[in-house]
Amino acid sequence: QVHLVESGGGLVQPGGSLRLSCLASRSMSTYVMGWYRQAPGKQRELVARISRGGYTEYSDSVKDRFTISRDNAKSTVHLQMNSLKPEDTAIYYCNARQRVSPDSDEDWWGQGTQVTVSS
Repeated sequence: QVHLVESGGGLVQPGGSLRLSCLASRSMSTYVMGWYRQAPGKQRELVARISRGGYTEYSDSVKDRFTISRDNAKSTVHLQMNSLKPEDTAIYYCNARQRVSPDSDEDWWGQGTQVTVSS
């Protein structure tokens, strides 16, 4: 069992910044860590993810504005969000994923943190 706890969400004006954090209940050094978001009436989508070795991927909508990072020693992953836009408003979820067999992954989710971008 793995518990992921997100923090750092809130209300921010357009153009502002927020830093989300995700704390895991145990070492996640072997997991791919990711941030997803879900806006009202929309499907959950990938925002960014970081591999065990630090390789990062971003959705086109956040590239050059958001930065994902991980600290394996502290079992944490962060999402630095700059130049926020109203369309970034969503619940942001932390995810930990590990391939356990050729056909299946071990998948863990946090409870989510609300990010609202509004003037």
